[in-house]
Amino acid sequence: MPRIPYATQWIEEDDIEAVITALKSANLTQGPLVEEFERKVAEYCGAKYAVAVNSGTSALHIACLVAGIKAGDEVITSPITFVASANCALYCGGRPVFADIRSDTVNIDSREIEKKITPRTKAIIPVHFAGNPCDLEDIHSIAQKNKLMVIEDAAHALGAEYKGSKIGSCKYSDMTTLSFHAVKHITTGEGGMVLTNSEELYEKLKLFRSHGITRDERYLQKNDGIWYYEMHGLGYNYRLTDIQCALGISQLKKLDAFLSKRRKIAELYDRAFSGMRGIKLIPESKNTRSAMHLYVIQVDDRPRIFQSLREKGIIVNVHYIPVYKQPHYQKLGYGGLLCPKAESYYQKAISIPMYPKMGEEQVSQVIKMIKEAVGV
Repeated sequence: MPRIPYATQWIEEDDIEAVITALKSANLTQGPLVEEFERKVAEYCGAKYAVAVNSGTSALHIACLVAGIKAGDEVITSPITFVASANCALYCGGRPVFADIRSDTVNIDSREIEKKITPRTKAIIPVHFAGNPCDLEDIHSIAQKNKLMVIEDAAHALGAEYKGSKIGSCKYSDMTTLSFHAVKHITTGEGGMVLTNSEELYEKLKLFRSHGITRDERYLQKNDGIWYYEMHGLGYNYRLTDIQCALGISQLKKLDAFLSKRRKIAELYDRAFSGMRGIKLIPESKNTRSAMHLYVIQVDDRPRIFQSLREKGIIVNVHYIPVYKQPHYQKLGYGGLLCPKAESYYQKAISIPMYPKMGEEQVSQVIKMIKEAVGV
């Protein structure tokens, strides 16, 4: 039986043709396909503005920059996430503060967020883990009460819904960041985006994406001619190419179909594993529709089961090691048991294969191998 990865991209001929067309065009980068991709993603999510960048990490970084995070500031986020959700605060000189998760959904617990707020807190970065939306209304209320910015990390959640609104609409946040890495819902190879409803934040995001430079006459301090530009801050080269945006535009047309396939796979897993002795599942949050980026099971004998599945060609993974356990964070002083629920979850978590290209035969094989490994 061929190896079954935990995730992979799905690229078809029309995607390849879209990229070839872009390669033959006059603009390989900084051309019209970037704005088209931004517009279409914003429309899909229900946001006013979008700024495409070269990775989800870059999206988080410039979101923190426009939120004004600086040395001495604190940013509250989840420990169960990829390191970029916390690193973005470090990039700005700030300090990540980790609030523990809910033991059911594995999302950041809004009650724990409140406990972590200090006079130095400037922003909250809730992470929609596995594509399952956080308690955004509660988080938004906490942020408003304490005059904090909210930056949703929706790297897992493109297409998810919360109380009837698409994640990315920024109904309950100042900004939302997306990732278009190869294993995400749609891909540009590498890539990311920041969504917002604030024109002020939008203009700042564009500056930080491209060296802090503008040619917009509205912001120039003087104007020597049509060639003239000004650097208004220390920005970065975080631009996404037209080649990548061509792929993104093509993939976006398939997003709803991809999401439907993910949900069908999740339903098959749910039927197979619900109520099974030795396996704990993560429920979908109330009033949400998950994007089903990951399917995680929790088991007591994780090392043995993980190894057994890998040996049988089921390439499982673990999402995630609590960020503060990483050596770099330990050197920064994040010692001790900071988030007990996060550490308890980590000891048992296994991400099993979940991607829209999976066929029913592969899903059945995964289910069979897991049942054998668990001993059911």
